[in-house]
Amino acid sequence: MKRTVLPRRFVPVAASALAVTAAVLVPQAVPTSAPDPTAQSSAQSSAQSSAQSAAKHRDDFVIVGHRGASGYRPEHTLASYELAARMGADYIEPDLVTTKDRVLVARHEPEIGGTTDVAAHPEFAGRKKTKLLDGVAVTGWFAEDFTLAELRTLRAKERIPAIRQHNTVFDGHYKVPTLQEVIDLSRRLSRELGRPIGIYPETKHPTYFQQQGLALEPVLVRTLNRNGLNRPDAKVFVQSFEVSNLKALHERLRVPLVQLTSSSGAPYDFVVAGDPRTYADIVSPAGLREVARYAKGLGPAKDQVIPLDAAGDLGTPTALVSNAHRAGLVVHPYTFRVENSFLPAEFDSSAAAADSGNLFGEIAAFRRAGIDGLFTDNTDIAVAEEAESK
Repeated sequence: MKRTVLPRRFVPVAASALAVTAAVLVPQAVPTSAPDPTAQSSAQSSAQSSAQSAAKHRDDFVIVGHRGASGYRPEHTLASYELAARMGADYIEPDLVTTKDRVLVARHEPEIGGTTDVAAHPEFAGRKKTKLLDGVAVTGWFAEDFTLAELRTLRAKERIPAIRQHNTVFDGHYKVPTLQEVIDLSRRLSRELGRPIGIYPETKHPTYFQQQGLALEPVLVRTLNRNGLNRPDAKVFVQSFEVSNLKALHERLRVPLVQLTSSSGAPYDFVVAGDPRTYADIVSPAGLREVARYAKGLGPAKDQVIPLDAAGDLGTPTALVSNAHRAGLVVHPYTFRVENSFLPAEFDSSAAAADSGNLFGEIAAFRRAGIDGLFTDNTDIAVAEEAESK
């Protein structure tokens, strides 16, 4: 039987989500008697030796807690980010939108009706409106119409309750966090876990916010500068589905940038500018060489790396990874989730969309395709799969 050796990132927590939950929610016990000085000295020496050895080890495969541990907690909450880190994530990923008073907060989209209880607040009923979001009419409540103080009166809720009903037990318990709070959390957890927890922020719909006079990028740059994170060795990636804002950030940031792509459509800044290029053009060999002029990484949709065949199974890997590597880019595809509804058919466990399938198998297939990391809602599974692969 093959022995599984867990990587260092996994040591502080147990393998199951339930055990990690206990680590997050249950206070640590305080010893009631004085420890043995000899044993303490020996333990300290051993711990220091282990820490020094681990510090020399660089784990090359990057595991990003997608919106935190959103398979187990409502996404983009401090609880979700903390759980992902304790499960072993190298980075936690806040999607950034802005409030009316220009504070960057973590939400999946500007529209917050699907991820908060704003609809239950009669005082905000008049804020509901329809806006064009990247050319599409969207009706709801929008973060940029609220001050931070107003947003603080809301509570987060599960975005896809039909698939993740178990997450709904946490509805109403967490606030919408600011970027600064995410940074503060990453620093605290880095100290507690004895390893650096990075941040991987995404600028959401940058053209949309620029059109409203609420550009995200200046505030992001100021925040990274203020926290001493605008340096090449900071554990930070900045990502975007658009191109012009990444090129502008390339002039102001010293951290690596990541160009996100989709299997269809085009960057919205291209659409607004009348540029006919699409995401397919960006991931062509020539397009990847252009990306490498301003970014260090590519964040493609999974099916751009391995498309699905007519049966919904994984097909033959494309040349995207090798072409990206040839251009000098690392590849971090999105998003790896355990539920059947998100898995290739061959890894489904049943016909029930919400049932857990074989995420181990899917991740292993993509690792064989040569990816350098991944975004996942289920950090614990990605970490365990990595351990088994060694």
